[in-house]
Amino acid sequence: MAERFEQVQRAFTAYAIERELGSGGMATVYLAHDKKHDRKVAIKILRAELAVLLGTERFLQEIRLAANLQHPHILGLIDSGLVGEDAGKLQGRPYYVMPYIDGESLRQRLAREQQLPVSDSVHIATEVASALDYAHRHGVVHRDIKPENILLHDGSAIVADFGIALAVTQAGGERMTQSGVSLGTPNYMSPEQAAAERVITGRSDIYSLGAVTYEMLSGEPPFSGPTAQAIIARVMTEEPRSLMAQRPHVPPHVAAAVSRALEKIPADRFASAHEFAEALNNPASAPATTPAAIVRDGSSPRLRRMLYAAIALAILTTTAAIWTVSRPGGSKRVVRYSLGLDSTEMMVPGGGLWSGRVAISPDGSRLAYIGGPHGQLLIRQRDHLHALLIAGTEGASTPFFSPDGQRVGFIADGKSLKLLTINGGSPIVVTGSIVGSAGESWGRNGFIYADAQIDGKGLLRIEDKPGGTLKWFTALDTARGEIDHTQPEVLPNGKGVLFTVESSGRTGVKGASSFDVAVADISSGRYRVIVNDAMSARYAPPGRLLYVTTNGTLMTTAFDQNSMKVSGEPTALIEGMRHGLGGSTDFAVSEDGTLVYATAAEQGNELVWVTRDGKAQPVDPDWQGGDFWAPAISPDGKWIAVELAPIGETTGDIWIKRLDRSSPSRLTLDGRDNYAPTWTPDSRSVTFAWYGARGDLLTKRADGTAQEVLHLHEKWSLYNPRWSPDGKWLVFQTDVASPGLSDIHAIRPGLDAAPVALVATKFSDMAPAFSPDGRWMAYASDESGQFEVYVVPFPNTRAAKWAVSTRGGSEPAWSHSGSELFYRDGSGNLVAVAVATTPTFSLGRSTLLFPAGGYAAENWGLNYAVSRDDRRFLMIRPLAPATPDKLIVVENWLEELKAKSQK
Repeated sequence: MAERFEQVQRAFTAYAIERELGSGGMATVYLAHDKKHDRKVAIKILRAELAVLLGTERFLQEIRLAANLQHPHILGLIDSGLVGEDAGKLQGRPYYVMPYIDGESLRQRLAREQQLPVSDSVHIATEVASALDYAHRHGVVHRDIKPENILLHDGSAIVADFGIALAVTQAGGERMTQSGVSLGTPNYMSPEQAAAERVITGRSDIYSLGAVTYEMLSGEPPFSGPTAQAIIARVMTEEPRSLMAQRPHVPPHVAAAVSRALEKIPADRFASAHEFAEALNNPASAPATTPAAIVRDGSSPRLRRMLYAAIALAILTTTAAIWTVSRPGGSKRVVRYSLGLDSTEMMVPGGGLWSGRVAISPDGSRLAYIGGPHGQLLIRQRDHLHALLIAGTEGASTPFFSPDGQRVGFIADGKSLKLLTINGGSPIVVTGSIVGSAGESWGRNGFIYADAQIDGKGLLRIEDKPGGTLKWFTALDTARGEIDHTQPEVLPNGKGVLFTVESSGRTGVKGASSFDVAVADISSGRYRVIVNDAMSARYAPPGRLLYVTTNGTLMTTAFDQNSMKVSGEPTALIEGMRHGLGGSTDFAVSEDGTLVYATAAEQGNELVWVTRDGKAQPVDPDWQGGDFWAPAISPDGKWIAVELAPIGETTGDIWIKRLDRSSPSRLTLDGRDNYAPTWTPDSRSVTFAWYGARGDLLTKRADGTAQEVLHLHEKWSLYNPRWSPDGKWLVFQTDVASPGLSDIHAIRPGLDAAPVALVATKFSDMAPAFSPDGRWMAYASDESGQFEVYVVPFPNTRAAKWAVSTRGGSEPAWSHSGSELFYRDGSGNLVAVAVATTPTFSLGRSTLLFPAGGYAAENWGLNYAVSRDDRRFLMIRPLAPATPDKLIVVENWLEELKAKSQK
């Protein structure tokens, strides 16, 4: 073995062979290092007997077919060839190179667990079916689906050796059968493959996947035996035992789907792997009394055919339940359906308040949306069961497609505009600041039109290349009360840009915003309002405007993109559309007439106490279900204040609750958007900010007596007010002192006529927090390229600075003893750092307290509070959603409009 391994090491110059991973029926696998690309790969070298039987050049020609398969659940091929000189007996043997998957195979998991949970089994089978369906549509049949060839990585299933068995078969022909070398594994081999039929179709792979799914659920393959011949004999002559007889909790529709996949006659199986996956995931696809519990216990072939006809009828009935509108005269029909989202794809609950979370390519073939546990970009082909999660896009928002549909843009970390080619590659940065999350659109003229982070400004126009020039496109009409321009949408003819105009005060509620849809001339930036009381709008060929009203109804009206004028009476299409701040909505429309929109999970959250070892307990089981944010504990430890908004609402009020009593009460009653509460040092009053007239800081007594006191009124938004312990300073954060960024300022109420800058840099500086003695201030900044926590003296903040965190840090908070500083690290853990504050500041040991990824975070401020004894943390925990997020697709939506117009 050592001599052979040394020969393998000498055979490759581009790869450094590290060790043997294993040996199978067709090849030996080695772990290697790809020197050129600095990555791990797996190299398979075919067995000697195969090398003798094969025409190697023919094998390499056939394997190139597999190299063209590009799918998120298919392990692709990187390279192939013949083992070179210096390899002794290995010389001239075919090899191929694949990515190395750092995980385990399904076989390894089955060996460890024997039976898998039903949900895991269905999830794995669905992803494998997606890979098979893609390959079959490209003319490639796997021929060797088995647990060893299904790799599990980061929650996803990846099919390996795709096309290898086909390449061996095509290259070796009848010599393979004559030699006794087996292709396929008997336990998972379809009857037609076991019979060595010449024509093997994709239904053979469906049988094999059915056998694998059967084993995941029951703990053993459908057929086993002491020899390969014995297993094949059972495959050809026997029926597998009923799944439900072995495991009664297997859902009837799952058992029925597996049973149908294992039919001996290919024509009796599912026509495609896609159909198999749909049946596995559709409870309505099996009748009330499932045939799977009957037909495997001695039923006649005729009865079995009749029962499976019933299954097929049930599937057809379910499919027909998709809502359709047919039009006479050959018109297209309207089809509405929801796309299932698995745990890695679920859209961020409550996320995207400023930005829509979904986009569709111009030709309607792809969707892009924001989801997953870290808010990443996902791209999904419409004919695929699952999306491709794009690495390196954590914290993404506002996806949008290029006019040709080949690239996707998005906003990273709330300020950077990035572009990504959908066929691969890393995101590139167009600009690293100033761009906001409230909408972007890509024009055919080489410019991207974007929201700006800077308050008091209009839309931006940016060249669609790295370092592209930025210019202002629109300017606010402040005389008419305009406070923002958001949600741009470039018209296909390139003459204009639709966008949302946000204004203040028109609704009669002090501080409340109103929204209108406007259109701007693309050459001059001049604009006019075309629809009142409307949120973001989209153009839909031929000649329609789609927009969401302020009460959440999707409307359409006639619109001429050349004259940029609306006409006719609007028609309501969908009620209850999700919408958020700045006119954001979750809908998009393609040029081919496909509409897609997102529904939001009805989730809500609750306040919980979390101990230093991570144990959580609700503060008040009867007070939950709303959208809690920014909790604060009074200095005397007796009260909490928190921002709270009803589910689905974008404006909140400040609520307070005495911890030894059960009834919370609402402190603010004015209908404004009040947020970021903090207590005054005497625990008698609450200071907070409110949004509307842009930037007020106010204080109100907790008992509700006396009028609220206005401390500061600015033309930009203010965040995170904090009182110094002596009550002399009020520190806060603003987002406009530097373009598109945030700075920390302070005032001494009653003394200062204007705010004083404490930390004002070209970076984002936020979340100020005072030490108990008032001599030090902690804050978070992204000056290093990621957010970290720093400490500076107060009020002389420029005298010195200490970096507290080194691997990401946000939301700093001091212990009441002053001996610790808490923060959330880059991995979401709550960390405690020992500190000393006299005679100067110094750092001690860091301790990871508990993983806090399951609790709501706030990069721009603080979303937890520390108890007076420093032993517990007041945090926000999401409740399980009552209804899941959904992506709703409406094909040929214009036909629905025609149907409504003829009623």
